[in-house]
Amino acid sequence: MASAGERLSSVLSHLNPLSELSGKNKLLAKHPDDIVITLAIRTPLTKARKGALKDTHLDELLIALLTEVRERSKINPALVEDVCVGNVLAVGQAYIARSSVLAAGFPATTAASIVNRFCSSGLLAVQQIANQIIAGSIDVGLAVGAESMSSTPDDGAPAMTTKITSHPIAGQNVQPMGQTSENVAGDFSISREAMDKFAAASFQKAEKAQKGGWVADEIVPISVKVKDATGAEKSVVVDRDDGVRYGTTAESLGKIRAAFPQWSPSRTTGGNASQLTDGAAAILLMKRSKAEEIGQPIVGKFCAATIVGLEPRIMGIGPALAIPKVLGKVGLKKEDVDIFEINEAFASMGVYCVNELGLDPSKVNPRGGAIALGHPLGCTGARQIVTALSELRRRDKRVAVTSMCVGTGMGMAGVFVSEH
Repeated sequence: MASAGERLSSVLSHLNPLSELSGKNKLLAKHPDDIVITLAIRTPLTKARKGALKDTHLDELLIALLTEVRERSKINPALVEDVCVGNVLAVGQAYIARSSVLAAGFPATTAASIVNRFCSSGLLAVQQIANQIIAGSIDVGLAVGAESMSSTPDDGAPAMTTKITSHPIAGQNVQPMGQTSENVAGDFSISREAMDKFAAASFQKAEKAQKGGWVADEIVPISVKVKDATGAEKSVVVDRDDGVRYGTTAESLGKIRAAFPQWSPSRTTGGNASQLTDGAAAILLMKRSKAEEIGQPIVGKFCAATIVGLEPRIMGIGPALAIPKVLGKVGLKKEDVDIFEINEAFASMGVYCVNELGLDPSKVNPRGGAIALGHPLGCTGARQIVTALSELRRRDKRVAVTSMCVGTGMGMAGVFVSEH
């Protein structure tokens, strides 16, 4: 139960919005109605079509992670009223989500749904569950982001009516993501050298984090079956990210040829763009009062999330718009934020966003980002939260912002607090 002091602070902050509980202090204050996180875990991230999860389809990936959630949280599974799964590519997503929830040991009373807003789907799932709790629709919910890019490749935009393709803005959505990266590099004069330097830093930070064991409390090992070249299966335990390339430097990345020579200025490469990856992450949410009632440990707090739109052809700069918007909604300055997890879809957008927002590079993706770890589309928005909370614990800091650009021209951002 909340203490008398906490309840009084809550009342006073509502009665007097100009009280000392403003900005960061207000964000860190604890109230019974806070939307808190009681578990935040992820699978390892492995290379699509090459890594240890290459033969693990979305249903098996979900069942493995959901089982870990149920067992590690020790929550009565009947208390989990809804599971929202962020996924971008799978066919039959809704069937897979609901069926996997049941197969993982949750009762028939636990509902399931799918959300898809491209690369922000994992964060959107968190927002969806949080909003349901705030509205009083449910008391406890689980947000998941998951993607098997090995089994469900991204084929890009479908055929669309000429009313779309001839429209000056809507028609931009036929551009492949690689082309949008080149648009950002060209429009905002992001050099190949700056992109390779940014990418090398991602690999170097990820190498340091992996060697130092920083990610151990993020990852739950899972047992899967892997097929060899002959088709024979063997069981393996997957317990580490496999995309981190040790010893990467800007100079070594500078030797890689352009990935998209057909689009000017052709500065994006396989070394300075996110990797195709398989993986999943899960966030268990409820009100603080509920967590205290049922004895769930509180590890963090969901504070806010928001979305912006922009021209699809430069979708990569979305975080530069979404981050100031979400900070404004919670009364924070960028200096109040201890960690920024910005999805590295491409180095072009990463360089732009860090420079445009004037961020301290030491606060941005301190364990590396999608260039080094990979970007399982539906998973990333949830994975960033797991990573941010773990890094806040390690640094003994409190506030994190997560953000990503979103295909078709959007950007999303969220604010989270660690309560370690």
